[in-house]
Amino acid sequence: MSENALIVRQLKGERTETRPVWLMRQAGRYLPEYRELRAKKGGFLELVYDSEAAAEITIQPIRRFGFDAAILFADILNIPHAMGQDLAFLAGEGPHLSPKMVDHDLAGLEAVPERLNPIYETVRLVRHMLDNDYDKERALLGFAGSPWTVATYMVHGQGSKDQAEARIMAYQDVAAFSALIDAITAQTVEYLSGQIKAGVDAVQLFDSWAGTLSPAQFERWVIAPNAAIVAALKQRHPDTPIIGFPKGAGGKLPAYARETGIDALGIDETVDPVWAHTYLPADMPVQGNLDPLALLEGGEALDSAVAHIFEAFSERPHIFNLGHGIIKETPIAHVEKLLTLVRSGS
Repeated sequence: MSENALIVRQLKGERTETRPVWLMRQAGRYLPEYRELRAKKGGFLELVYDSEAAAEITIQPIRRFGFDAAILFADILNIPHAMGQDLAFLAGEGPHLSPKMVDHDLAGLEAVPERLNPIYETVRLVRHMLDNDYDKERALLGFAGSPWTVATYMVHGQGSKDQAEARIMAYQDVAAFSALIDAITAQTVEYLSGQIKAGVDAVQLFDSWAGTLSPAQFERWVIAPNAAIVAALKQRHPDTPIIGFPKGAGGKLPAYARETGIDALGIDETVDPVWAHTYLPADMPVQGNLDPLALLEGGEALDSAVAHIFEAFSERPHIFNLGHGIIKETPIAHVEKLLTLVRSGS
């Protein structure tokens, strides 16, 4: 384990002299080496469940850029797949899950927990690579989707613009939706605990669709289940930091930060970092929040955005990151420039 890694130290509240940096979706389609490997191996899901290929993809951005952390190459929908839904990634359409939980009883799913075994093996392989081929400053991050976001896919069977089916189900059939959230929560605890046992240094909870909920629903379907996951993981793995990332939460971020028990908060690009520093708990490390489009654009847009984030978070532990995933068209040169800016303290 990498207790001395810059990111781990920041997550535990230390303001290191050098600000650590990693990027969401840093292992992926913007890298030519990823596209080459995918062309050889086949589809996305095949890569995720091929532990050697997934480990290679996880390490590719470390090898090219020297980021301060590798993040596991996997998908948030590995959870419903392990819970018994069928999962397929269709060209041009994205992920499809069946049967849709909007019209299917949870008890009718037959769990297949062994589907997660290749993910744990990926973690072990990457841990070995980091420990033997890189210095101890590099951390390994695991992750899972938060229950609300995972539930939206399970209910609708695929992604949607407004998560309407899940939101309606949460009002119309509270008992069924609550049971689904509870089941996802329990599986997520086991999944993240398995990643920690296999060798990750910290984990992140992605709630990509948290921004679509009203304050009351946000409390019930985002804060409460994430708090349950954090409490269970803290009981099992008290020294493992947990990052929460409720994308789109906006003004609800302070409540999320206070009530979930997370160690650090990821903020998206729509959040003013000055506001975030003012209203978030004073001792809480934050992560973010460069607009992925500023990185795509480069030049003055990138320079000024980085400088603004640096200034806003100059008085608290901060991990530099994007406000969401890197865009696949992003030039390699822009990522290199970003790293130069961050490591020079600009």
